Amino acid sequence: MEDKKLNTGTTTLAIVCKDGLVVAADRRVTGGNLVFSKKFKKIMQISDDHLVTVAGSVSDVQLTIKIVKAQIKLDEMRRGKKLTTKEIANLMSGINYSALRSTFAISSFILAGKDDRGFQVYNIEPSGSVIEVDDYVGDGSGMMFATGVFESAYKEGISVDEGIKLAVKAINASLQRDTATGNGIDVYTITGKGIKQVIDKELDMTLKV
Repeated sequence: MEDKKLNTGTTTLAIVCKDGLVVAADRRVTGGNLVFSKKFKKIMQISDDHLVTVAGSVSDVQLTIKIVKAQIKLDEMRRGKKLTTKEIANLMSGINYSALRSTFAISSFILAGKDDRGFQVYNIEPSGSVIEVDDYVGDGSGMMFATGVFESAYKEGISVDEGIKLAVKAINASLQRDTATGNGIDVYTITGKGIKQVIDKELDMTLKV
């Protein structure tokens, strides 16, 4: 089976808080009706100040992340300063735009990070469009369940600590209803102190009698 048939049918999300950002995702990788991986990390650090969540075909998202990380380092070496979050979002959207039209690759990303403008989140769609998010965003096959939680529970000005609890609640809603979401949860925060993983949990799905 070709790797492109393996996809991160998934739930990924980011929450904007008054004192930072919260990013979360599950760990399941599927191919058709099969689960191919239970430990795939769908939140990836691409710079000192930025995280990306991934959804789509595994090979496409892995290649895109490699290209983006290399390009960020190259551009920062040339310019002698860090790229802004918006510049990184535009870089990723350009890759998505070109890939969709040349190879029919389908992948989407949530970019979360901080720069001189503060904390920012961008939703980068398979078509290459870039949408700045000022409250919350979900992606993947389980996003409708996570969004339902956000719609009822998100409040403007929530703290990072409150955002962590909300992220877990949203992922859990998807775990209960979306068959492509499961097996674990990762939660990261981005604050003035930097990037930190606050939850790294593998879910035991084994039936015990």
